[in-house]
Amino acid sequence: MNKKIKSGDFSLLYENYSKFRPDYSEHVLVKLLKLVKKKTEEIEFVDVGAGTGIWTRMVYNKGVRNTIAVEPNNNMRKQGEIDSINTKIKWKNGKAENIDIKENSCDLLTMASSFHWADFDSSIKEFYRVLKPGGRFALLWNPRNFENNSTLVEIENYLKKLKPKIKRVSSGKSGITLNLSAKINNTNLFDDIIFLEGHHTIKMSVDRYIGIWNSVNDVRYQLGDEYENFINFIKDKLKDLDFIECDYLTRCWTGLTKK
Repeated sequence: MNKKIKSGDFSLLYENYSKFRPDYSEHVLVKLLKLVKKKTEEIEFVDVGAGTGIWTRMVYNKGVRNTIAVEPNNNMRKQGEIDSINTKIKWKNGKAENIDIKENSCDLLTMASSFHWADFDSSIKEFYRVLKPGGRFALLWNPRNFENNSTLVEIENYLKKLKPKIKRVSSGKSGITLNLSAKINNTNLFDDIIFLEGHHTIKMSVDRYIGIWNSVNDVRYQLGDEYENFINFIKDKLKDLDFIECDYLTRCWTGLTKK
């Protein structure tokens, strides 16, 4: 199965993504909505690279006026539609570089754990195009904050042992996020660039913890045949535990259109 996984392709990972992936900080969501210069019930919301809709539904459940989820992967989008069956979320095929929404049509546009797969320049221009004057975009990630848990540190170290030169596309604490504020500022399309951060802890089963790893594309792709060794190492390290507490760090960059 590992040989079939392509970089950036979640076609084989959508079920694990839907079942196991963590949510985002409620604190960050509330702060972000307050930055939008409209009452929550008046906000036209678009989530791009929505995956199976984990973040999409968090925003939707706050009572925004309208929600559109844009996702390019057919399997992820179909799963998102299933997971959102009891909502009024509208799902569309599309990607960050070409959003099938008319210009000046939304108040809040977000990408959650997906912007690192997009082309920066063309995506930022698309955000500017579809946002209304005074509209706001937000890019966010929810990396696991493992440094204070010795067992999780051992797991991360074993990953580096298996693949010393592994390059995470983005963990939310690396890659594009290292200089994101400056890059956004240099486009001259947005101002009032604000960074938000929040923690939350999830008490989860060992199966869920492993399921989260099974939903991660870049690790599975880069480890290849070594991936099973990695998972077996995790199972052995956690075999005596009934559950594990994982601390997640939601990191969000948001900017206001200069229209």
